[in-house]
Amino acid sequence: MEPLVLSDASRHRPALNDLALELAAASAGFRRSLPAGVLKALADLVRAMNCYYSNLIEGHSTHPVDIERAMKNDYSADPGKRNLQLEAKAHVAVQGWIDGGGLAGRAMTLDGLREVHRRFGELLPAELLRVSDPDTGKEVAMTPGELRHSDVRVGRHIPVSPGALRRFLSRFEKVYSRLGKSETILAAAAAHHRLLWIHPFLDGNGRVARLMSHAVLLEALDTGGVWSIARGLARNEYSYKGNLSACDSPRRNDLDGRGALSEEALAAFTQFFLETCLDQVRFMEELAQPNRLRDRILVWAEEEARGGRLPPNAGKILEAVLFRGELPRGDVAGLLGTGDRQGRRIVSALIERGVLVSESARAPLMLTFPAALASRWMPGLFPEQSN
Repeated sequence: MEPLVLSDASRHRPALNDLALELAAASAGFRRSLPAGVLKALADLVRAMNCYYSNLIEGHSTHPVDIERAMKNDYSADPGKRNLQLEAKAHVAVQGWIDGGGLAGRAMTLDGLREVHRRFGELLPAELLRVSDPDTGKEVAMTPGELRHSDVRVGRHIPVSPGALRRFLSRFEKVYSRLGKSETILAAAAAHHRLLWIHPFLDGNGRVARLMSHAVLLEALDTGGVWSIARGLARNEYSYKGNLSACDSPRRNDLDGRGALSEEALAAFTQFFLETCLDQVRFMEELAQPNRLRDRILVWAEEEARGGRLPPNAGKILEAVLFRGELPRGDVAGLLGTGDRQGRRIVSALIERGVLVSESARAPLMLTFPAALASRWMPGLFPEQSN
């Protein structure tokens, strides 16, 4: 599977180094631009979005509204849809664990990869842990976190034999887990492909690779979890899978690196991967510009008030929370110029609509982004739910 990283002599390195630096600057600038109250709320919404797009690449479509329902244990009566909701809930739970630092420093280690697979698989219904052999049709039960014990074929690619998995994964870990931050950003695409090339698990390798990439970028770029590579990969699925397939190609000639696999193809995938990341940062930055976000939220609140679905002045509370990050409940009456009882009534209405949250009856109020309102508050983040 060599080369695992682009050689220093590669003619593609200067341009890719510049691209990696541009990504690092854009990601840091975007995070710094977000008010504290938006940062956590946006990360929570992006978690559901990331899950939606990762599932979409796997051929499973579970809309973020249905994912949000699953997080509240509100499942479809249809067994198939319910299983997909459980799958989505598992993905969100694992990414939440990653976002909380659970995989810090271990994203590209055998131990870390197995834990991601185990945590995800243990939350799945038994039906989704059965893997069917495409040649024989025989079903095999998969044990979460366990390396595969049989040979597999992925399209035209035949991954390494089960007996060689630990040796290849040891090399994978040795190279990728010892890189500095700048080199890690540059090597993120290579690690993504090489893990899929090894194909360590019987099933779920694509999802583990995308969660690994999320964790790598989260740590190397300190993203705060407010943008997602999965959305970009899903929206460019043809190029994504085409580049992955090209990276399986053997070295083409004496100018194509010194490893067994094509360095040219790896450089092309690295460029695609970094450009996709940069595109997603810019998209989210445009979407979350404080003044524009404020305007969209206040227009929604005004329309809801006119329709009698929210009390008047609810927008003032949302605006205060948006820019302060959190709002002590004791400040509400003064902000609105009303009595405490009226302030509590408006707060209760906003909490009931799912746009404000609070850890307790006395804790400060914080903003949240319901998936059902994403088309109004964060247009374009994901498609509207079809009826």
